[in-house]
Amino acid sequence: MKLYIKYMVSIRCKLLVKAELKNLGLHFIVVELGEVEIMETLSMPQRDALKAALAVSGLELMDDQKANLIEKIKKVIIEMVHYADELPKIKNSDYISEKLHYDYTYLANLFSEVAGLTIEHYIIAHKIERVKELLMYDELNLTQISYKMNYSSVAHLSNQFKKVTGLSPSHFKQLKDKRRRALEDIGSSGDIEQ
Repeated sequence: MKLYIKYMVSIRCKLLVKAELKNLGLHFIVVELGEVEIMETLSMPQRDALKAALAVSGLELMDDQKANLIEKIKKVIIEMVHYADELPKIKNSDYISEKLHYDYTYLANLFSEVAGLTIEHYIIAHKIERVKELLMYDELNLTQISYKMNYSSVAHLSNQFKKVTGLSPSHFKQLKDKRRRALEDIGSSGDIEQ
């Protein structure tokens, strides 16, 4: 079961949440900033106890409606970036707002409070992951990838890629090619014992 917790913005908050879950006999799978996945389904008394324990530390367990909305925002972004043939030509904010039928400012504020990053940063992170995939497939050149991912230019894509990964797209691709050659060398070296 996924839970969403407002104002969870530091490692100290993560430790606090883990401790409270243990105190209540709940087993967590993942504790990220703003998001927790537990093995159990919370009963109402457990939910109330967790909500009260978190409130003492200034954290807030979100109600199911807001938690569902965060999931929907993430789903829209993932579908938009990873599964659409091309990104929409309208602003991301307009696209998300239209898809979810909520005011974008409300969605953005809610998402930032819970996830600890902006919707735009979340989109950028997913776009860069998608660019990495496309570079690995080696089917499109950087200009085509830039167009497909709705960047204004190859330079814009390259700058954002480097800011996120620390590597230029061409350096990333060279590393991938070196790994592939190394694997091919292993198979042809004859050093493998049967």
